[in-house]
Amino acid sequence: MTPEQFIRALELQPPKPVYLFLGPEMHRRRQCRGALLGKVLTAEERESGLTRHDLDSTALSEVLDDARSMSLFAGNRVIWAGAAEAAVPRGKSAAAEVAEDGAGSGWNSKGDASSLAAYCGDATPGVVLIFDCSRYDFEGEDKARCERVAKFYAAVPEIVEFHRTTALEARVFTQKRASELGLKIASPQLDRLVEATAGDLARLVNELDKLALYAPPEGGEITEQDIAALVPNLSETTIFALVNALARRDRLESLRLLDTLIREGEYLPLALTFLGSLLRMALAAREQQLHSAQDVQSYFQRQGIAMWRARAEQVYTASLKFPKEKLETAIALVFQADRDMKGSRPDDRIVMEDFVLRLT
Repeated sequence: MTPEQFIRALELQPPKPVYLFLGPEMHRRRQCRGALLGKVLTAEERESGLTRHDLDSTALSEVLDDARSMSLFAGNRVIWAGAAEAAVPRGKSAAAEVAEDGAGSGWNSKGDASSLAAYCGDATPGVVLIFDCSRYDFEGEDKARCERVAKFYAAVPEIVEFHRTTALEARVFTQKRASELGLKIASPQLDRLVEATAGDLARLVNELDKLALYAPPEGGEITEQDIAALVPNLSETTIFALVNALARRDRLESLRLLDTLIREGEYLPLALTFLGSLLRMALAAREQQLHSAQDVQSYFQRQGIAMWRARAEQVYTASLKFPKEKLETAIALVFQADRDMKGSRPDDRIVMEDFVLRLT
């Protein structure tokens, strides 16, 4: 089920007793969460009727026990269980935990799946239970993990999938949102805004709202200077400036740009994803011996990949600055950094600094 289908279904019928929210996209997830709360809880019930759990620190059995209990203060309840992936058993280590716990009362016990299925078959009236997994994506290394989460929660009657938006979807969304806010943004500035936020809808909404507050009077057009002043990661602090510094093996400048991104609140896993996408496209441009930004744009459009002029120029520039072997090394290091960020690590900044040091 898509987020749009979820919201339409809520408008036509009562919500299901249990949902699984799966996928990394946050803006549509917030819309679905707001629609669900508005459908189930009145304003008076909102404070006492909404309960939050985190399965990183709470056993699934405790969440199900809470769902079965009746509230003295709210006729209807919404229970939000975050980090749903933490309940999925982890191979032999999970079996060992169960053996140690005896009755299987600890986290990740094998009995959790059957307990969940039993609850889904006989859910508490007036209670809507949402298991939320936003950690994993539907592609790449995360695909198998995402499938394991979906399999574990197979008893849940409805799964809502929150896929990352494509560049084209983000651009269309930005145009529509800007029009709703009465903002006039020319195509080049629109491209810069989408790229500066890596096409993340939640960030796009935030930046467009900021621009609306400072929009020129009497319907004036948003300029490059307006965007540079209000939106992080433009001018010399963009990810593209970081790419150029990495291509020059300028370690000091690369670390300085990384520090600027962090101080301005850049979400480093998202920045790494965007950087990896740019490098892979640059490698493809080199292997196909593309000789201009126009060639790059035409080639990727034939492959069914959205590519506008500004992005094509960035890909072409990166393909010129990096030798083929260096691009292959950089892509391998992006993969390693992405893996480290999703595992047990001390800090995203340390992972990114290690990436810069290895590449330079």
